[in-house]
Formats: sequence, structure tokens, C-alpha cells
Amino acid sequence: MVVDPSHLVTSWPPAIPHIEAVTADGIAISPIDSMHVPAAHKRITVAYTALSLAVPERIRFRYFLEGFDRQYSEPSVAREAVYTNLGPGTYRFRLLASNSYGEWNGSESVVAFEVEPAFWQTWWFRSTLALLVACIVLVLYQLRLHRLTQELNMRFEERLGERTRIAQELHDTLLQGLISASMQLRVVADQIPGDSAAKPKLGRVLELMRRVIEEGRNAVGGLRAHQNGSLDLGGAFAQVRQEFAGQGEAEFHVIVEGRPRPLHPLIRDEIYKIGREALTNAFRHSRASHIEVELEYAVNGLRVLVRDSGTGFDPKLLQSGPDGHWGLSGMRERAKRIGARLRVLTRPAAGTEVELTVPAHVSYVPGASTGASKWFSKLIPGRKQTIEKPRSERDQ
Repeated sequence: MVVDPSHLVTSWPPAIPHIEAVTADGIAISPIDSMHVPAAHKRITVAYTALSLAVPERIRFRYFLEGFDRQYSEPSVAREAVYTNLGPGTYRFRLLASNSYGEWNGSESVVAFEVEPAFWQTWWFRSTLALLVACIVLVLYQLRLHRLTQELNMRFEERLGERTRIAQELHDTLLQGLISASMQLRVVADQIPGDSAAKPKLGRVLELMRRVIEEGRNAVGGLRAHQNGSLDLGGAFAQVRQEFAGQGEAEFHVIVEGRPRPLHPLIRDEIYKIGREALTNAFRHSRASHIEVELEYAVNGLRVLVRDSGTGFDPKLLQSGPDGHWGLSGMRERAKRIGARLRVLTRPAAGTEVELTVPAHVSYVPGASTGASKWFSKLIPGRKQTIEKPRSERDQ
């Protein structure tokens, strides 16, 4: 009988891995097939072994915790794996074992468990906390807005008092003095013979004084315009056309969008003066065939747009304005003073657009509309109304 060792085939039995127990802070978790680890436990231990009948102390293990580890661990003879401070979620512990001869030919043992979240880690707690933080931010924003509005109202009242005082002084001193001088000059003019060379000169002086008195009355009326709030912006802009009767045949419209809301008296006056200056430039200089004013009462603020189809001007003059004219600079100063944004677009032979945007907390009177009306104004389209003078009245 002959035996050749080179023809012998050796087959070593595999080591069968087995997970014995899972403990949380020393307390066994059962059942094995469906385990839930309470959130209060911090130390999770997985105990395991492997079945082998030949030199069991030479068995090596490798494990991998899905959801936490990135790869299998290095081979080790240790028979437990310890994890601390696992976050909430579902995990799968996978175990491999090598036999006494270093062959990894056994099957894999797997156990799944779930770490329950603490109450501060739940979605409802985080959602509630986020909502609470949003409410706090909103309340702080409303308080700051209320404080700024109060400060703005105080400044409005101070300016209103100052403007009333100036209007009274102008009316009682300068304007009355001009009227008295005009009356005395008219008496002198009536006494001069009609063929006198001074007669035409006195007539021109009287006409100049009449215009100055009229402009003074308009200025005083503008300073005291807050005392008469019956005329809204739409109606005020519609009356501007009467001041330029006979200066061109431009078609004029005033369009109001949204529900008109009460405005701060001073803010209303400043808005009117900016819009009136834009209309004055359009009627006097644009040679337009169509002039339009658009008023939009939006939730986030008031928007005034004055556009014409006239000749326009060089965009390079937008900052300083034409030589000798301070209308654009004055409109920008007024807009900056009330915290509004002014935008002017123009191009030669393409007309001009002047857009004024005033934030709601600046333009609208606080408490004029409730929160529900704000929501409805977002959902329901605002009214669109066109205000214009009849043709017969415009031609006067």
C-alpha cells in the first residue's frame, strides 16, 4: 500500500458565528428578533461566539454595524462589541467568524435592533420648537415694527405741528403783505392814464404778483392739507390736469388698484408732492399724447407710477436733472426722507416712467385694516378703478 501526501485534500469545518445577547447598560434586551432599546440607555453591548470543535481559542471575529460603522472591524478574538451614545434609528449587527485554521468560510449572523428617540429627538418636538422659535421671532419683529411706527408717528406729529405753524405765519405775514401790496399797486395802476408808458409795466407786475399770491396760497394749502383728508390721492392727482388746461391735449387717466387705505397725513402729502412734480414735468416738458397715473394699494405697501408717452430725455441726466431744474433731486430727497424707493426710467423719444414705492408700515395708518382683511386681500384680486375728468371739464 502506497500513500502519496500530495494527492490528499484537506477540508476544515467552518466556524459557525452566533450572537448570544444584546444588553443596554447591563440589562438584557429581548426578544432577539425584534429589539427596541430605550433612549435613556447609553452603552449597548453585543455578546457573540462561534461553534468550533478544534482549538476554539484560535477563532477570530469580524463585525459590522450597519447605520454606524463604515466597514468591517479588524479580526479579533474578543467576543463582544460595545457601542456608546448611538443616535436614534434602526441598526443591523453583522458577524463573521474564521475557524481555527484562519479560513473565513462560515455563514453570517445578523441581528437588528432599534434605538428609540428621546422626546427632544422626536419630529413633533422639533416641529413644535421650530414653530415656537418662529412665533418668538415674529413677535419680536412686530414689537420692533410697533416701536418704529410709534417713533415715526411722533416725528409725524412734530412735523405736522411745525408745518401748521409755518402755514399760519406765511398766511398771516407774507401772504397778507403781498395781497395788501397788490391791492395798493392796483389802485395806483387804475389812476395812471391808459396811454402812459408805465401802464403795461404795472400790468405785468400785477400779473406776476397775482401768480406769486396764487402759488403762495397753494403752498399754504399744501402745508395744511392734512386737515382735510376727504380728498384721496386718486382725486388729488385727477385735479392736477386743471392746472395745465390749454397746455397740450394729452389724454390723462388716473388708475386705482386695490382697496384705498388711510395714509399718514404727512406721508400722503409727500407722496402727492412727488407725484405732482412728476405730472408737472410730464405736462410741461414731455409733449406727450398720453399721461397716466397708477395707484396700487398693496398689502406690502403703496405704489405710485406716473408714465407718459412723450419725448423723454437723456438717461445721463437722471442723477442731476437738466441744468437749472431741481425736480428730480427734490423727488429723491422727499422719497428718502419718508423711507420710500424712487425709480425713474426714460429714454429719448420713448417716454418717461416715475415709480414710487412706499412700505406699508410707513404709508398706512396702523390698525386701519385687520389681519383677516390682509389675508383676504391676498386671496381676492383688488379693485381696479379709473378716475378721469370728463372731456368738457378737461378742456376748460
